[in-house]
Amino acid sequence: MGDPKGFMTTPRELPTRRPVDVRIQDWKEVYETQPLETLQKQAGRCMDCGIPFCHQGCPLGNLIPEWNDLMWRGDKSEAIARLHATNNFPEFTGRLCPAPCETACVVAINAEAVTIKQVELRTIEEAFASGQVRPMPPDRLTGKTIAVVGSGPAGLAAAQQLTRAGHTVAVYERAPKIGGLMRYGIPEFKMEKSILDRRISQMEAEGTRFRAGVEVGSEITGHQLKSRYDAIVLAVGATQWRDLPVPGRELSSIYQAMEYLPWGNMQALGEVETPLINVNGKHVVILGGGDTGADCLGTAIRQGAASITQLEIMPRPTNERPSSQPWPTYPMIFRVSSAHEEVDNRIFAVSTEKFLGDENGNVRALSLVETEFVSGKFAPIPGTEREIPADFVFLAMGFTGPEKSDLLTQLEVEFNERGNIKRDLEYQTSTESVFVCGDAGRGQSLIVWAIAEGRSAASAVDKYLTGNTQLPSPIPPTARPMMV
Repeated sequence: MGDPKGFMTTPRELPTRRPVDVRIQDWKEVYETQPLETLQKQAGRCMDCGIPFCHQGCPLGNLIPEWNDLMWRGDKSEAIARLHATNNFPEFTGRLCPAPCETACVVAINAEAVTIKQVELRTIEEAFASGQVRPMPPDRLTGKTIAVVGSGPAGLAAAQQLTRAGHTVAVYERAPKIGGLMRYGIPEFKMEKSILDRRISQMEAEGTRFRAGVEVGSEITGHQLKSRYDAIVLAVGATQWRDLPVPGRELSSIYQAMEYLPWGNMQALGEVETPLINVNGKHVVILGGGDTGADCLGTAIRQGAASITQLEIMPRPTNERPSSQPWPTYPMIFRVSSAHEEVDNRIFAVSTEKFLGDENGNVRALSLVETEFVSGKFAPIPGTEREIPADFVFLAMGFTGPEKSDLLTQLEVEFNERGNIKRDLEYQTSTESVFVCGDAGRGQSLIVWAIAEGRSAASAVDKYLTGNTQLPSPIPPTARPMMV
């Protein structure tokens, strides 16, 4: 264990965020580097609890107490070995995961949780800095070929595991560059894309082949994939965004979040001088209070918006854990992201009744009404209607499932009642040799679940192709969604 008294004598301390007035002038990550000695003291807060409930909170089954102890002791080499044993990409989860492990931390029963996420991130960054993250090519090839469609965290995890097992793996991505939503949806201030690129370079050195800019389903059909590869892994995500069909939706300058965020990333990386969607000097309204809405918020701030208002239909969460969500569950509490530190103009418990336009067909305002939850649904409160100005509106209300693309039609996969791709306990779809993992099969979820699903699907594919497998599967069969 770490410091035997650390959880009692050392208070929780996160890395310092760069000053707001400084960081909004650029697109770099918001956190400063925490001194290693301070980080080690934080790792030492991990107590020798009889049952580490952080394991229950982590879909990957990360060996959290082990690498906390190793980092506290300064054994960085063994710490990264234990971290990589369960997680292909801790540099992604250490930045992007909401850390359900921390809400399940035993210390959090009556104190502040161990900073698990920051210890994880520092462990992998120390490993990269010291050259300990090296390619791990297979000793021999099996002669089996696999196509992975989609290069988000699930697809990349499945590809890396299968490549290391000796299979020849090609990853197809319709976007110009590999990375999926991590590249085009996650703003640079949350994860700089050089972090993604260095991991892709490792995978290329291991033998994974990447095919970016390929529209699978048209440029190469599902039938061609089946004839060329021994197995196909669908990791296409749940990219069918939720819309808002209210009067005025047809007005100009109303965009989905994923139509806006890629332009912010291209601007941040200097790939475009003036993005197609640019809110400089404009009034912005964001519909949706989740992480994607916060990403739009931080992007609009850095583009120089005149004002930004974020709307959420749910009432404001409480600051403390609700009694209906006891430890060790992940509670719905009021959270302040780095973007909300910069501008926090959230309005809760409101619904958009209609968009209002000007004489040129552009949106100029939203008509809102306050709501209350009555008989299982949100009902408007009469007399609370009002307007707020809006030159741009971004819809960040989540996703409903995978797009019903030509590829899925060609592969003849079936869908369940939630609109996700059906699969059995071994991740195989209704079509022989076609597997699915991540949000496409599970539904919209967390990055840590995507990586866990990619690893588990890789284990299932390896077993399907060779009759057995030594690849780990973090999600046991009893916890997998069945084909229904």
